[in-house]
Amino acid sequence: MTFKARKRLAILVLVVGLPAWIVVAILLVGLFETRPPILVELAIYVGLGVVWIVPLRRLFLGVARPDPDAPGDDKNAQ
Repeated sequence: MTFKARKRLAILVLVVGLPAWIVVAILLVGLFETRPPILVELAIYVGLGVVWIVPLRRLFLGVARPDPDAPGDDKNAQ
């Protein structure tokens, strides 16, 4: 996958996937008849926060860096 495609996919995951995952987390906690104890609720949210990023970790690695395949602007060369 090219760097540009990875960057676009990462943005799509953050803009569409993350809000959808938040809705899933809220619906999961909403399945309890009464609000669960605060530590259980915290464990659910933290657990789901870790679960969504584990398969996508490699997608997000290095997307904040400049494109390694782009032609370089050698500012020191004159």
